[in-house]
Amino acid sequence: MKLNYKRTIFVGFAFFLISAFWQVYDSIIPLTLTNKFGLSQTGSGFVMVLDNLIALFMLPLFGAISDRCRSRLGKRTPFILIGTIAAAILFFSLSFADNAQLKSIGKLSKLDNPETLQTVYTEQSGKTLKTPEGREFRVDELFTEDEFVSITSKLEKKDGKLYRPDGTEYTLSFDDQGEQNMVERAKEGKTFTNPHYKDFVAPAQQASTWNVTKSNSAPLIIFLGILFLLLIAMATFRSPAVALMPDVTIKPLRSKANAIINLMGSAGGILVLGLGMALATSDTANTFMSYTLFFGIVSAVMLIALALFRLLVKEPKFAREMQEESKRFGITEDEPEQKSGGKRMGRAEFRSLCFLLASVALWYMGYNAVTSKYSVYANRVLNQDYNLTLIIAQAAAIISYIPIGILSSHLGRKKTILIGVLLLLFAFGSAYFMHAGSSILIMYLLFAIAGIGWATINVNSFPMVVEMSKSGDVGRYTGFYYTASMAAQAVTPWLCGIFMDHIAWTALFPYAAVFVALAFVTMIFVRHGDNKPIAKTGLEALNVED
Repeated sequence: MKLNYKRTIFVGFAFFLISAFWQVYDSIIPLTLTNKFGLSQTGSGFVMVLDNLIALFMLPLFGAISDRCRSRLGKRTPFILIGTIAAAILFFSLSFADNAQLKSIGKLSKLDNPETLQTVYTEQSGKTLKTPEGREFRVDELFTEDEFVSITSKLEKKDGKLYRPDGTEYTLSFDDQGEQNMVERAKEGKTFTNPHYKDFVAPAQQASTWNVTKSNSAPLIIFLGILFLLLIAMATFRSPAVALMPDVTIKPLRSKANAIINLMGSAGGILVLGLGMALATSDTANTFMSYTLFFGIVSAVMLIALALFRLLVKEPKFAREMQEESKRFGITEDEPEQKSGGKRMGRAEFRSLCFLLASVALWYMGYNAVTSKYSVYANRVLNQDYNLTLIIAQAAAIISYIPIGILSSHLGRKKTILIGVLLLLFAFGSAYFMHAGSSILIMYLLFAIAGIGWATINVNSFPMVVEMSKSGDVGRYTGFYYTASMAAQAVTPWLCGIFMDHIAWTALFPYAAVFVALAFVTMIFVRHGDNKPIAKTGLEALNVED
């Protein structure tokens, strides 16, 4: 019994294009909503739950519909083709609404512009604002107008002193420790973002941008309208795309196959993150950049991956081969027509399914809070390139996927997942103590650990869910899995945004760590869906090795 790696890679092109899209969505959309439209973290979090609210209903629906599809292209392929084409077109169209907002906010989109800063200072004087760390301030109490206007987003360290790009020395500071912290953030001979700009100018500029959005809401309405249609398009084929792997892979090899599928997804994520680095999307100087080129390239990547999928994946043939292989090894796959007359799920198995889905919801509550907020967190709190740290997490996941698949086939899915949850908990708990000026190498290490932990969870959790299904309702159980994950993601960006707005932005990682810890507790009570049951019955009685 051996996994067909080539075929699994071909099937993985669907997940490649899905992951490429969601990586851009999770990093760029929050930045767009906060920087260009001026929404608070609570407001942007509310928008970010739209995809999950849509998916909460549509993923189970389209998973079940695809179960009953009898197209000559197969059950899942038609949904992947139509959904991807529609999503790519809508995603590119989203950039035009983004450009309309840039035109609407006008001079507010110009960084280091004296006229812009003067306008912001006038509008925000007398109003209480918050730094990313949660400190309340008023610009007129901290600065004179001339001091505020003189704050540039770029500083340079030379001979232990700080200089503006025009060569004049920068001396504005509130205390010696504050000045020392700025010096520590800088690298000799290189420019860096002025923390005064991040702490005080950026929140004030965001508040002024929101005032413009309120007075001219048309760009925001258009942006949200296109986004809504885009998310519907993505929801129509996500469950069918994920359900395709179990359709063409026999049960004992699904953890290994899922490792390959997730590896392909990580490759898609790394590709667009690398593109983001090339276009400097995380650079403060590009806070108000147009995303037309970026979105256009990502849409093209999605369509190219779709073309490769269509060329290489012969779903009906692959499904027949899987059924023949299952029969050859004596593995029973219940057919759809047998489902209604077959054995119903027992109480113990149902309880395990509920605890497993609760675990899925809880670790997504933690993980998605980080993925949906990290781009703005890295920009405002850590003063780091979010693209590079996320690439490191994805690269660590890619390296670990295949070893994890092998480990889970010997250690068991449940134990492997628990190890992954502990790794994720350690990474998120430790990341709370990182701040601007902390060792960048430690931050990279923590994200690598998080990437490995999340890969360990992802490789095994979905196969555990579909292990409890019959061949005729894999799509339905795929829908159950995504209902749990999407229910969590429908809540967590908004809930986490409230914590960040009302406590401090630094509440992000403790919030994530708490939910991951809860997932560890619920996972302990899962007793079914493992590939190593206590008693060797059914599949395990065969004792077949790769």
